[in-house]
Amino acid sequence: MPVALVGLSHSPLIGSNQPAPEVVETVDQAVDDARSFVRDFDPDLVVLYAPDHYNGFFYEKMPPFCLGTAARAVGDFGSAAGEISVDADAAGHIAARVLDAGIDLTISARMRVDHGFAQPLEMLFGGIGVVPVVPVFVNGVAAPFGPVSRVRALGSAIGTTAAALGRRVLFVASGGLSHDPPVPVLAGAPPRVADALTDGVEPTREQRARSEQRVLRAGIEYAAGSTARTPINPAWDELVLDTFKSGRLSDIDAWSNDWFEREGGGSSHEVRTWIAAYASLAASGPYRMRSRFYRAIPEWIAGFAVTTALPVAG
Repeated sequence: MPVALVGLSHSPLIGSNQPAPEVVETVDQAVDDARSFVRDFDPDLVVLYAPDHYNGFFYEKMPPFCLGTAARAVGDFGSAAGEISVDADAAGHIAARVLDAGIDLTISARMRVDHGFAQPLEMLFGGIGVVPVVPVFVNGVAAPFGPVSRVRALGSAIGTTAAALGRRVLFVASGGLSHDPPVPVLAGAPPRVADALTDGVEPTREQRARSEQRVLRAGIEYAAGSTARTPINPAWDELVLDTFKSGRLSDIDAWSNDWFEREGGGSSHEVRTWIAAYASLAASGPYRMRSRFYRAIPEWIAGFAVTTALPVAG
C-alpha cells in the first residue's frame, strides 16, 4: 500500500523568539507545502519518530528507542497537552513484527511525550488527536548512544511491517538538524540535576517554567552571536540532507556519534529520527525527495529543515 514521508524540524522557541518576518514567511511556506503534500497523500496512519527532552524518558530507564501503544503529551513550551490518538492495534502489530525481525524494541503502554511529538502533529494536522498515530521515541539527547546503524535497522523493520498493513502510511521525522540547546547532561551534573534526570518524575510547573526560560535565553544569545555553545552548521546539515536525497542510506552506518556532536552539537542526535523515517520509506523500494527546505535559524537554535518524499512509483 502507499507510503510517504515528511521530515520536519521542531523548535520549542517557535512563536516565542521569532526571527525576521521574511524568515518566518519562508518557513511558513515550506510547512504549508508539506501540509498540502500530506492532504494529497491522505494518510490513514502516521508513524511518528520523535525524541524527548527529559519530559517522558529518564535515566531510570533510557531505551535507545521505544514504541507506544498509548501516549499522552505533557504540553511543554505551549504545545498541545493530552492524549494522542494512538492506533493501539496497529502499534501492537508493528511492535510484534519488529521484535520478530530481531530488533530489541521497548514497548510503552503509557508513553509520555513532549513538544517533539506534539509540534509536528499540530503543524501538519492541526492537533494531536486528528489522525491515528504510532508514536516511536528515538533517543536524541541522552548519552550513551548506540550506533546509527541500529536506528536504520529499526526504521527498515517498521517500514516493512507498516507497508504491509494495507493502509496509507505516512512516516514523519521530528527533529532538529545541527543544534546545541542547553539540554542538561548527566555526566558531571550536580546531585539535584542528576536526580531530576534519573528519577522519572514529571517536572512541576515551576521547574518547567525555569527550563523554558533557560532555553529562551539561549535562543536570544544564539541570535545575538554571543553564545558559547556549538553553532548551527549549515554545511553539515546540507550533507545530511544530501545523503537522504541520494537514497544511499547505507552510507549512514559510517556516521559516528563523536562526528555528530563535533559537527552538529549535542542535540544533533535528533537526526536519528530522520534516519529511522527514511529507512522506513526505503523499505518499500527506491524513493525520490519531492521537496526540500533548509534554513539556519539561530533564534530557534535550529538548523531547520522540511522535506517530503515518495517512492519512485508514487
